[in-house]
Amino acid sequence: MSRTARTAPAGYVYHVLTRGNNRQDVFRDEKDYEYYIAILERYKERYGFRLYHYALMRNHVHLVIEPVEGGGSLAEIMKGISLSYVQYFKNKYRHSGHFWQDRYKSIIVSKDDYLLACGSYVELNPVRAKIVEDPKDYRWSSYKFYAYGSRNSIVDEHPIYQGLSEDDAERRKKYREFVKGMLKEKKAMKGEMDRRMIYGSGEFIKRLTKKYEVEGVIKPKGRPRKDAGQIK
Repeated sequence: MSRTARTAPAGYVYHVLTRGNNRQDVFRDEKDYEYYIAILERYKERYGFRLYHYALMRNHVHLVIEPVEGGGSLAEIMKGISLSYVQYFKNKYRHSGHFWQDRYKSIIVSKDDYLLACGSYVELNPVRAKIVEDPKDYRWSSYKFYAYGSRNSIVDEHPIYQGLSEDDAERRKKYREFVKGMLKEKKAMKGEMDRRMIYGSGEFIKRLTKKYEVEGVIKPKGRPRKDAGQIK
């Protein structure tokens, strides 16, 4: 069984992570963030994918994407976005050499409460990085769209969020409470996505690992630790 999926199967939501090479900065000023968002908007129009959550960090990017039937594949979407931004960055800063670190990482996300949890994980990145104490204070994420109804032309509401309440104000309140719970009870979801290739229930992971012959979690290289089998 392979450790990672070489191709992203259609019909799923993906949490995508792409980093600067050697963790170098990929955004240096506000114009860079704004340009990346403009690129997202441009490729949404081209490929029609849905963007549910995002967080643009200084040296990496988190996107929660659902490719649509008849649109581009995840590989096509990410290639277009990444190459367009590289061209912009290299022209602006006269940068040479590798820009992105290897290939982007993608995690298949179950379209249920796990998608809501994944969204909060993405939007809590600035909190885990100690940039802000409250995700509402970070400008370059989708959090305020969901939590306060702030206008954001690139974000698509997903059905799991919509199912929180029929009332807009109540739905936003419940989302804020949900993220607040993740912040306090799960320590901003630190480590939640480490080594995962599939994020969902045990049954969902079992079904996909069998269907696509991939690991649900990437196993660490080398010999196992002596306490690896102990439950903590």
